[in-house]
Amino acid sequence: MSFGENLQTIRKKNQLSQEGLAEMLGVSRQAVSKWELGEGYPEVEKLLILSKKLNISLDSLLGGGNAATAAEEGKPSGTIRIISPHEGVIISASKVTRSQQFKGVKNSAQFALFASDGNDMSWWGAQNTLLGWYRNLEGVTREITEIQKALDTGAVSYTLQYSVKVKQNLFRTIED
Repeated sequence: MSFGENLQTIRKKNQLSQEGLAEMLGVSRQAVSKWELGEGYPEVEKLLILSKKLNISLDSLLGGGNAATAAEEGKPSGTIRIISPHEGVIISASKVTRSQQFKGVKNSAQFALFASDGNDMSWWGAQNTLLGWYRNLEGVTREITEIQKALDTGAVSYTLQYSVKVKQNLFRTIED
């Protein structure tokens, strides 16, 4: 398959529209359309972002392998794209961890879930990104279990299911 065909296949497998992929890469929808039609290629930095965010090797993406086959092999890649609707976050992560329990007022979130790409190469270590807030230990534990199942089965993306919407002020995180 060509690069354009592979890109379209993997984009659809990740349930992304051309517009959604364009937004992820900081390009226009028309640029993505041209790439899929074989009328051009993205810059190298965009290829690297595509590879990381969509969990596919550059070789498979560029046509050295079949993107559909690579994605359907079901081999765990060690990373997964996690979508957090309440926090407005999409991140490729290799590790998730929960916070200690927060003590708070009635209706306050008690736990937070964080994701990391596992890259400890920076001066400060791995950077953690807040994924969501949870009412109790059961909810955050269930979310971690589901993410692990998705990773083990080779899923390319996972949308948080058990997080709660919160509103924050200086001292509290209260369920909305």
